[in-house]
Amino acid sequence: MTLTTTSFGMRATAAEVIDGVDLSGRRMIVTGGASGLGVETVRALAGAGAQVTIATRNPADAEPLLKELPGTRAVALDLADLASVRAFCEAWSGPLDGLIANAGVMMLPTHQVNAQGWEMQLATNYLGHFALAVGLHTALQAAEKARVVVVSSGAQLRAGFDFDDPQFERHPYDPFLAYAQSKTADVLLAVGISRRWAEHGITANACAPGVIHTNLARHMDQATMQAFGAMDADGNLVTPDHFKTPAQGAATTVLLAASPLLDDVTGRYFEDNQESEVVDGGPDVMVGVAKWSVDPAAADRLWDYALPVVR
Repeated sequence: MTLTTTSFGMRATAAEVIDGVDLSGRRMIVTGGASGLGVETVRALAGAGAQVTIATRNPADAEPLLKELPGTRAVALDLADLASVRAFCEAWSGPLDGLIANAGVMMLPTHQVNAQGWEMQLATNYLGHFALAVGLHTALQAAEKARVVVVSSGAQLRAGFDFDDPQFERHPYDPFLAYAQSKTADVLLAVGISRRWAEHGITANACAPGVIHTNLARHMDQATMQAFGAMDADGNLVTPDHFKTPAQGAATTVLLAASPLLDDVTGRYFEDNQESEVVDGGPDVMVGVAKWSVDPAAADRLWDYALPVVR
């Protein structure tokens, strides 16, 4: 399989990757669009003419962005609460050209579960987005060449999906392992959608934004931040050379959501604006997408595992 490549490097910004692209009349949803990478994703898409709905737990957080970008709107959505997801989907009307599954939580220090008993990182990062995509399937199908973009992470290289104990009911809870599993599930979501909905004119791809200082790291302690090279011994944030700005971190997401370079590309994983090579995952692997993250059998099994929960 030939990998999809572009002329954009890791330092390209979200606005640069769709410079000259006209999204007028296109309707898009960005989850977690009121902070971090979501803000830059919304800015780029709205700047190209798209009508963007910011889906966020607290719509008031989006007020500054709404003032900056007339025509955008903010709607309440709590991905960990399937009733909230269901209400959001029921309130949506008309075609949907793009669903950007951007929101997420990372490394919750204690084991928490949602109302369905799902571990909270898996519930938020994967299950809520799965329910959202399924609930909006008709709207996506009604659009011409709709796209789903799932924001994953390089953490998917660290762990496959544990079908034997996905909720940490029998094994001790590990904050990073739970996060890694949820991000593997995110890639499998894109693979699952591509396998089922391509004939409906819907494509789906996943991506890793890179390492960026955002509020996503709010649950990480000082030792972990130091291990990532993001904090010095005195507790001050530092920015290593391999870190990106939020605008650079949102670039691959926006590329997948709106660039004509990705027409008809589906079921793939991208980082730094290029399609990634499939590799063996493991503790020392730094780039690529793990075999377990794009395994069609695992994608089908995860879909079947989650579907009864959201219906």
